[in-house]
Amino acid sequence: MFVIFNPAAGSARRRKLARALGVLGADVVLAETSGPGDARRLAAEAALAGQDCVIAAGGDGTIAEVAAGLAGTGAALGILPFGTANVLALELGLPRDAAAAARVIATGREATIHPGLAGGRLFVQMLGAGLDAAVVHGLSPRLKRALGKGAYVWQTLRELARHDFPPLRFSADGGAWEEASSVIVTKGRLYAGRHLVAPGASPLQSGFTLVIQARGGRGAAMLAGAALPLNAVHRLPFITLRRCGSVALEGVGVRTQCDGDRGPELPLRVTDAPDVLRVRVP
Repeated sequence: MFVIFNPAAGSARRRKLARALGVLGADVVLAETSGPGDARRLAAEAALAGQDCVIAAGGDGTIAEVAAGLAGTGAALGILPFGTANVLALELGLPRDAAAAARVIATGREATIHPGLAGGRLFVQMLGAGLDAAVVHGLSPRLKRALGKGAYVWQTLRELARHDFPPLRFSADGGAWEEASSVIVTKGRLYAGRHLVAPGASPLQSGFTLVIQARGGRGAAMLAGAALPLNAVHRLPFITLRRCGSVALEGVGVRTQCDGDRGPELPLRVTDAPDVLRVRVP
């Protein structure tokens, strides 16, 4: 096995890694990232060298990078959820405890997930276009390390004061163009941790669920933010859910985020990636 470790969170994350390595055994090869793109490159090299399972030890962004490096190789993805939100790990029912997550990887039981592809960028959980992406683009890595999930709350409040809600258009499955304030293109049920936004969605299925916010403005955004911890976003009158196999997005000045990191620029088309991905699960 080959472990790709993102050390950005410091000593606490290293202690978790040590516990996981104690379960995985002495034959594990460890590599550390030092910047964006490293995890993808290391994963691709490990798969090319014949590693059957490559383990992402980090947050959702590190997991997405490792998955991108494994795309089309046949190597399996293992997950040690050491990040802030750990959305994919929650979707798959993976334990947060480092030793328990390592035991899941060691058992070798696997499922198949269907990553998404947006402008050449692979993602495993979601792409967001609108206010949430503006929050991700404006968030300081230093603030994220210091406050964890609280950093997103702080940055959202800052963005609400200055965001001008530029118009966004989308076309699902080649249909007519429609307008929205924001769109989340999600593989799974959850958002920003354990918060339910798309009941019934699963990364084990092909296609996407669109979480469409039809009405813009600060008032609607604040209502959506208040509904999020109540798992009630999908019940708001200006939120619509729709299943689709692909979606095109366009909008001048609209930012995107993929799995909690800065995403590609619009316009773009979002589809399933050409290859499924094996992943170790409980």
